[in-house]
Amino acid sequence: MKVTVVGAGAVGASCAEYIAIKNFAEEVVLVDIKEGFAEGKAMDLMQCASLNGFDTKITGVTNDYSKTADSDVAVITSGIPRKPGMTREELISTNAGIVKQVAENLIKNSPNVTIIVVSNPMDTMAYLAHKSTGLPKNKIIGMGGALDSARFKYRLAEALDCPASDVDGMVIGGHSDTGMIPLTRLATRNSVPVSKFISNDQLENVKEETKVGGATLTKLLGTSAWYAPGAAVSAMVHAIANDSKKMFPCSCLLDGEYGLKDISIGVPAIIGRNGIEKIVEIELDDAEKAKLNESAEAVRKTNGLL
Repeated sequence: MKVTVVGAGAVGASCAEYIAIKNFAEEVVLVDIKEGFAEGKAMDLMQCASLNGFDTKITGVTNDYSKTADSDVAVITSGIPRKPGMTREELISTNAGIVKQVAENLIKNSPNVTIIVVSNPMDTMAYLAHKSTGLPKNKIIGMGGALDSARFKYRLAEALDCPASDVDGMVIGGHSDTGMIPLTRLATRNSVPVSKFISNDQLENVKEETKVGGATLTKLLGTSAWYAPGAAVSAMVHAIANDSKKMFPCSCLLDGEYGLKDISIGVPAIIGRNGIEKIVEIELDDAEKAKLNESAEAVRKTNGLL
């Protein structure tokens, strides 16, 4: 398996590191526009190989997409990150041009590639990648829901005072502070509804903290987070590489599912060798349906800025 990661910044480098440590890919190619930056990150990571016990080869290149040829999976992290006070939507004017060009360069060299989009505003960038490349809809995946769900489970475990491995839950909807929908009704601790352990007020607090999870970190760090985004991407790449049919909430191009069409938005999907193997339609209650439709309208509004 060959994986390309475009953007050797904090998220891209973390993604490459996690993929290498899991030791399932033959090669990871890091691409960046800054001269020598990807090469330096790749060298630094390769000097970890004997210490962390991996055999994956990590190669860094400056804007040379010929080195990405025959990639099975490509991850687009490139673009400007959020700064404190910025919304993800405010990044659109700069990042749209970058994502479109990167996607076209990737497909020119790897026509059968599966693309995972990380760049913000993520749902709109995934939609742009669909429209600009013409790839089958199963071959382009937006990462956001996997990350949002990990943040949701972190907050649930915190409220429950239990290990994160005890907790299951998902976030659907747009990858934005107002658009994401943590499904507290369906969240469980070892198959028991979390409402058996914590109050409605605590659950509401978990929901709100999840929704501003990215903004909270941006305020603390001065830029976007990178460890959890990198881990979310590497988990999705791992599912593709191993054809594991693992279910992730992620941004999918919908064609009637959930009553929505011509939009990329977060819903649960089975991820395997062919990318999105199946979109899973779960039964939402009326309030959740209304929230999803509201989130979809906000994503469409951002799409209109393309």
